[in-house]
Amino acid sequence: MGKKLHERIALFKDADMAREKGVYPFFRPIESGQDTEVIIDGKRVLMFGSNSYLGLTNHPKIIEASKKAIDKYGTGCAGSRFLNGTLDIHIELEEKLAEYVGKDAAVLFSTGFQVNLGVLSSIAASRNDYLILDEYDHASIIDGSRLSFSRVVKYAHNDMEDLRRKLSILPDEGVKLIVVDGVFSMEGDIVKLPEIVQLAEEFGANIMIDDAHSLGVLGYKGAGTASHFGLTDEVDLIGGTFSKSLASLGGFIAADYATIDYLKHRARSLMFSASMTPGAVASVIAALELIIAEPERITKLWDNTNYAKKLLLEEGFDLGPTESPILPIYVRDNDKTFFVTKILQDSGVFVNPVVSPAVPSDSSLLRFSLMATHTFDQIDEAIDKIAKAFKSVGVSYVREDI
Repeated sequence: MGKKLHERIALFKDADMAREKGVYPFFRPIESGQDTEVIIDGKRVLMFGSNSYLGLTNHPKIIEASKKAIDKYGTGCAGSRFLNGTLDIHIELEEKLAEYVGKDAAVLFSTGFQVNLGVLSSIAASRNDYLILDEYDHASIIDGSRLSFSRVVKYAHNDMEDLRRKLSILPDEGVKLIVVDGVFSMEGDIVKLPEIVQLAEEFGANIMIDDAHSLGVLGYKGAGTASHFGLTDEVDLIGGTFSKSLASLGGFIAADYATIDYLKHRARSLMFSASMTPGAVASVIAALELIIAEPERITKLWDNTNYAKKLLLEEGFDLGPTESPILPIYVRDNDKTFFVTKILQDSGVFVNPVVSPAVPSDSSLLRFSLMATHTFDQIDEAIDKIAKAFKSVGVSYVREDI
């Protein structure tokens, strides 16, 4: 190994420190399907760290659809969409997604991360272009902006006055694209889309929403953030991933026909990546059909969300401004966050710790997320164990009389 690379790697101590303390919480091997309960080290663990908001990853119709696609098409496409990797079911899914989110056309990518890499780098391709990002945008949006030749401007999270200030000083020439998450993945709050639409119109900007955590959660039959606010026509690009509510792997971007055709011939993460596998595509088609046909799943997700949020607030937990099935339980100390996570895992509750550098140490949290398939009894058990874990570690953001 070269000396400089060795020195760089040697500076990375965070994981080793957590391992030495016996609280390393990442890459935990799960021995079962992604459900409300999973098996870890042969033991039952309640899963409250999943993004499977509608609980569809084990649905028999989706599994059967995936198996049939593999029987017909094989396990892979052996090429990119641009060359030999386009199947008829790719096109079928694109048409269904475009209709679902209310746009003219859509194109599939192999992952949601690749959507933002390809779209941002090809839409904002000039030094005279600007990408305007919320400071809490997902890492894939940040990385996509780094691949573009545009100038990047960040505004304070969901701060419309700061966004106005930033837009007001930008020149008229070039593309100005505001790129935001619909639901922010750690904080759980919803983007202030009506205000952004007004500002975009005033300053001649376009809007792109990443609906990774909004599809199947917000809007008419789960169609996303723009649908939720009734502003689909005012949003230029709507993207998302299939690895959450849609129970598979892959991603898409939807827009007008001309924009999608442009992206098909310019987005490098599309043109130079192997296409979504047949099984994954068929899974998304089946999941989408289920979501549309059974909107009661979304109702149940929100029933669970409201129930859990009420209990957590009654216990005195600090949840921040969340408005979604993502409930951030703030610990505000890196070490305590690791220890609480370890205690919960040992007692049979899986949650995700979020610590620096992802957030400042005084903003560290447990990411507690709901699924439509959780029962109230499971929620009760998990919150009771979280309260006890917080007390045992000495976290002061919970009532003293637990």
